[in-house]
Amino acid sequence: MKSFVTHLESAIDGTQLPADSLQTMHKDRPLWVRYDLDAVRAAMSKESLLQRLPDLWRYRELLPVGPDDEIVTLGEGMSPLLPCPALGKQFGLSDVWMKDESQLPTGSFKSRGQTLAITMAKKFGVKRVAIPTAGNAGGAMAAYAARAGLEAFVFMPEDTPAINQYESVASGAKTFLVNGLITDCGRIVREGKDAMGWFDISTLKEPYRIEGKKTMGLELAEQFDWQLPDVILYPTGGGTGLIGMWKAFAELAAIGWLNAEKMPRMVAVQSTGCCPIVRAFDAGERFAEPHIGADTIASGIRVPAAVGDFMILDAVRESDGRAIAVPEENIIEWMNLAARLEGIAVCPEAAACVGAMEMLTKDGWIQPNDRVVVFNTGAMQKYPEAMATDLQKLDKDKPIDWDQLQTLNTAE
Repeated sequence: MKSFVTHLESAIDGTQLPADSLQTMHKDRPLWVRYDLDAVRAAMSKESLLQRLPDLWRYRELLPVGPDDEIVTLGEGMSPLLPCPALGKQFGLSDVWMKDESQLPTGSFKSRGQTLAITMAKKFGVKRVAIPTAGNAGGAMAAYAARAGLEAFVFMPEDTPAINQYESVASGAKTFLVNGLITDCGRIVREGKDAMGWFDISTLKEPYRIEGKKTMGLELAEQFDWQLPDVILYPTGGGTGLIGMWKAFAELAAIGWLNAEKMPRMVAVQSTGCCPIVRAFDAGERFAEPHIGADTIASGIRVPAAVGDFMILDAVRESDGRAIAVPEENIIEWMNLAARLEGIAVCPEAAACVGAMEMLTKDGWIQPNDRVVVFNTGAMQKYPEAMATDLQKLDKDKPIDWDQLQTLNTAE
């Protein structure tokens, strides 16, 4: 199957760049991958998808790989879209769903971006890659780099969840803990580029992670039979997923598969502990000021400054959406609530979205009959620090008070 990519395009000023060579950014801002959508429309049909494997690569015409490119894959299947009636009922909503990205190969949605980023890096002859990460991206990059035979360097804040540290090391990446935030890690990667000769796989600093992330939107549209939901709640740090989905919906509308007049309202969800996008949204600004002193248990959204800030804010505003910060102190409570009501092991970032759903329903922005989708971007099990709880103990040598046992709530 041929590639339908025509060129790369600067997101800041529209400058066109060739797609047949290694590219990073333009004027220190991200690039879009652009396609010949008329040719895609002629080559691809909804019916043809039904004959393909249920994986990320089923949307090959809308991805940047060519016919001779070696795909670096760990078997990225379509993540399930799960109805959540009990969670919806909790907040007076009748049509709530969760897209569970935790079932992807590396336990989070980061598999999507890294399979594309590493595939394209290898295609263009990259031998060494580096990434700053606050959570799941480092482990995912390390895994796909190992799969591709590339040397990997991972830099993460020293308080990054332990599981993320272990998985980077286990996949063979040279992994370093930094006494700072992801922005400090990013500076190290940037400053080491010439001395180390590595390619920077940071969020939106190469054009292909967004193409992997946009498959969340492609899948969601297909799973809802090409009728998009009313609201999408998405945890937003670097924002690649939200930006990617909005791009996916635009491309699907351009080929006639979606009604351009019926797009979802995109909600960028952050924590009060780190909310630069929310502050910019509330102030009516297109660019966000860095959040000083960023601190949240939801490590994936602890991003004080996003290189794609204006792309996030553009998508939110174009969709008539919102940017909202939820109280940091309630995130673990929402995490336990979702798991208890639906049995879905949601990560702290998804728990923030559960909180946003509650808040936006209370203020009337989300209506009782709206179809609402929450993205669970990673597995709860990757955040043992957030899962810690005081369990009740039983003494095997003493009688058990069965009445008291029935009243205990171990989730509190």
